[in-house]
Amino acid sequence: MTDCSVWVDGIGLWAPRLPGWDASRAILRGEAEPPPTPAARPAPALLAPTERRRAPDSVAVALDVAASACAAARCEPRSIQSVFASAYGDPAVSDSVCEQLARAPLDTSPTKFHNSVHNAAAGYWAIATGCLEPYTSLSSYRHTFGTGLVTAVLHALSEDAPVLYVAYDIEARGPLATMAQSRGMLGEALVLSPRQIPQSLARLTLSVRETEGQPTPARPRNAALVEGNPVASGLALFEALADAVPRRLTLTLARNLTLQIALVPLA
Repeated sequence: MTDCSVWVDGIGLWAPRLPGWDASRAILRGEAEPPPTPAARPAPALLAPTERRRAPDSVAVALDVAASACAAARCEPRSIQSVFASAYGDPAVSDSVCEQLARAPLDTSPTKFHNSVHNAAAGYWAIATGCLEPYTSLSSYRHTFGTGLVTAVLHALSEDAPVLYVAYDIEARGPLATMAQSRGMLGEALVLSPRQIPQSLARLTLSVRETEGQPTPARPRNAALVEGNPVASGLALFEALADAVPRRLTLTLARNLTLQIALVPLA
């Protein structure tokens, strides 16, 4: 992959101690303290009240940051392609379904079953927004954030159109938590465009390198707020966007493959 550039037009971020991008910018810059009490999970206004109550945590956090990024970019959610990336989807729902199958399989909830599939959040997004544009749902274990980002970038460039990128993971529980190790809730979203527009916030120039490496860490104070979440490797990018200063970052795509990012803020 040769060097290529995209522009960040909108940002969404949510974690219990990073409750929304507007509040998180000052926290990530070290200018404000995170809330002492973790915020309750978001309630996406896109969903009807009944769906909002039934939606699992993974859907709630993914849709909240997706909607926030689209609003910041002033783009219509129903007309934008998307990439949803999650290491584990919804391990809490999967654990519940597995437990039910072991105890009384005929009583398995159809609602929980359809919430257990990996593309549940992307499906809810398409239904809630009425979006008929293509979406991709992917997982790449500890490399999920970087793999999802490069996928979204390639979509934006090949389709010559903006793409919504959403990365999210939630707390694992039960026996699955011994293998699918995931802590807390974290949702990250970007609207990426193949060209600069008036509301563009930063330019990202990316290149893939055949080399081993580690993802660029966020500052320890910030990293502690999302520690143990599989997509926490993306926080350094959001930290750099909050700092609004040029920065170079590394994300991993595989054991011996890295994504190099040069970020240049536009304001």
